[in-house]
Amino acid sequence: MRLCPPRRGARSALASILVDAHGERIIVPFYDRLAQADPEALPLADLMAFDAVLVDVRWPGAAALALNAARAIGRPAILDADTAPLEVLEQLLPLASHIVASEPAARIVCGQALDPETACADLASRTDAFVAVTGGAAGSWWHDRSAGCVRHVAAPRIKAVDTLAAGDVFHGAFAVGLAEAMPVEHALRFASAAAALKCLRFGGRLGAPNRAETLAMVAATWPA
Repeated sequence: MRLCPPRRGARSALASILVDAHGERIIVPFYDRLAQADPEALPLADLMAFDAVLVDVRWPGAAALALNAARAIGRPAILDADTAPLEVLEQLLPLASHIVASEPAARIVCGQALDPETACADLASRTDAFVAVTGGAAGSWWHDRSAGCVRHVAAPRIKAVDTLAAGDVFHGAFAVGLAEAMPVEHALRFASAAAALKCLRFGGRLGAPNRAETLAMVAATWPA
């Protein structure tokens, strides 16, 4: 969906990406503030055609509008809560129905000394939304409100070649799971499998797996 027309004088976003011999990456991005100015509105009239809405923290004004619009029509409003200034996270967290936060983002909100499981519980205490915290190869933690506890989903055991875009693949696959009404733990397994497969291949989104590959990894990692 196209969010807004190009802004005259704004520069395109770009990033420098370094990947080491172990597949770990560091990303140094550039975003032009002119291009990220808060939009007055988004073309959301056809949002009913979508089964879930996923946003991240890179354009907070647009993300806020999209999350509010999704919740207004009863669609999952999913926030990829990654590293961002505290004020951005505090702006967006209350608007989401589902929050999947990276470990660094959870620590920004809840305290730098907290482990992912404790941070997940702390974050869940601050919102009525579903909350999960991702920890890369260590897996993910999610707050089960019905049981009143944090549960863990282990990540498939792999030897990573390139972790670039693994988080994006994880969140995208989780959104697919919610759109298809998977139970949340199943959606997290589906997302974990997709991200693990991506890490086996070099090259950002070019390494994203297809559905059949992901389901095969799920079956191999969590046999029925």
